[in-house]
Amino acid sequence: MFAYIGVALTLLIALLLARPMGAYIARAFDYTPGKLDRFFGPLEKIMYKLGGIRQNNQTWKQYVVALLVSNTVMALIVYVIFRLQDKLPLNPAGIPAMSPELAFNTAISFLTNTNLQHYSGESGLSLFSQMSAIVFMMFVSPATGIAAAIAFMRGLAGKPMGNFFVDLVRAITRILLPLCVVAALIFISQGVPQTLQTSVTATTLEGTQQQIGMGPLGSFVAIKEMGNNGGGFFGANSAHPFENPDAISNMLQMILMLLVPISLPFTYGRIVGNPKQGRVLFVSMAIMFLIMLSSSLYAEHQGNPLINELGLQQSAGSMEGKEVRFGIEQSSLYSVVTTASETGAVNTMHDTLTPLGGMIALSNMMLNTVFGGSGVGMMNVLMYAMISVFLSGLMVGRTPEFLGRKVEGKEMKLIAVTLLIQPLLVLAPTTIALMVFPNTISNPGFHGLTQALYEFTSSAANNGSGFEGLGDNTIFWNISTGIVMMIARFFSMVTLLAVAGSMLAKTPVPESSGTLRTDQALFGSVFIVVVVVVGALTFFPALVLGPIAEQLTL
Repeated sequence: MFAYIGVALTLLIALLLARPMGAYIARAFDYTPGKLDRFFGPLEKIMYKLGGIRQNNQTWKQYVVALLVSNTVMALIVYVIFRLQDKLPLNPAGIPAMSPELAFNTAISFLTNTNLQHYSGESGLSLFSQMSAIVFMMFVSPATGIAAAIAFMRGLAGKPMGNFFVDLVRAITRILLPLCVVAALIFISQGVPQTLQTSVTATTLEGTQQQIGMGPLGSFVAIKEMGNNGGGFFGANSAHPFENPDAISNMLQMILMLLVPISLPFTYGRIVGNPKQGRVLFVSMAIMFLIMLSSSLYAEHQGNPLINELGLQQSAGSMEGKEVRFGIEQSSLYSVVTTASETGAVNTMHDTLTPLGGMIALSNMMLNTVFGGSGVGMMNVLMYAMISVFLSGLMVGRTPEFLGRKVEGKEMKLIAVTLLIQPLLVLAPTTIALMVFPNTISNPGFHGLTQALYEFTSSAANNGSGFEGLGDNTIFWNISTGIVMMIARFFSMVTLLAVAGSMLAKTPVPESSGTLRTDQALFGSVFIVVVVVVGALTFFPALVLGPIAEQLTL
């Protein structure tokens, strides 16, 4: 009972913060002068002057070019740092430079807000790499996603799309940085270390000496969760007691993971001038989230079938791979939150989840609309909203309209390509891995298939969590997942910003009695059905061959 109270309290706090946070984000990106400019304006003006940034509106093409060029430059900078970390300062442990393919994978991983780690955190990167390259990317990557989402909303609402560099700076200075400062102080107060010391020597109960890794963890964990990044300072991630020492830090991490994703529907409602639309989308996503959570809790409490002393089959809750200090409930909640928000942090090893529990984590990433990550998830939600409007319009025999503008062939072609790219990026390389590189998969049978499927699903969804046990630090896995992460991240951004630019150029049409209202419960129902039918069924055969088949063999 007390464990479920903790689950309910975590979700309640996140719910209470969602609406005011959504309103704040909308104000933060409003170009008209306001109260926030008085506080953040002086610092931002210095940054604009140093970067030569002019606060002028860009076309969707200019916005995309600015986004892609700046992200490419940032990726090259961090790649060089990884390759030269053995020659750079703050490397007291003498950690060697990364190999070219691992440096490529790591640079792309953190650039794309994925944080897929094919290295062990404490032994793969120097302090300099952690503090300069990794933390730097943990700020600019979610800021890029938030900026793209805001521009997408503006375009759909018929407003100028803004300036990418201005939006990038504001996402950092007005949202990520101040909240991370507060969160870091709370984490440090709960016992999360914040030091430049790389290790501490402890004497065990047996009298032996043990070296325990240390570092600037308080600030690292704050942006790791707030930015929906998920990469761990340690290989054990948030299962490590220094990254996640107690129930309070565990709760705060989940709230931070949810904060931006669940707030953006309310931001969308304010930007388009119809808060009810934002509430409908929020409720729809919340229903899907609660279904996923209840399913995961049920699966993990059932555990694997056991035979009792009388020879009768019984079930026991699965504690395999879970921290005793969190238990089944908090571990299941964390696994759902981290995959629903596309964060990728873990406080339990997902490889040890029950088959159905693992399938829930997979399904969250495959849909990428159960709130989704910082910005990009909301773009996917609005894409499915437009699909819902289009299909509903076809069923009643009229041209569909979304936010007062017609949704026509050009937009739907771009959306169709965007919709198809994720399953292609997941299923094709999974097939290659199973056929050509089966020796890197540590488990046989259905679970082995799920291992490979999970790795590419996590990469394509920019999540970053993994089924551990996979031999992923190889040339094949480093290059293949790096390519998948890069295409999945930027392809959808470009196509959906093109959709927004196309909608912006259209002449608004007046609402009529035949217009499908997108701010009512009926539309929310249609939206959920479309997500399930179009999104879930795409991957259903793969799920049948993996976790579902494994469940049936228990």
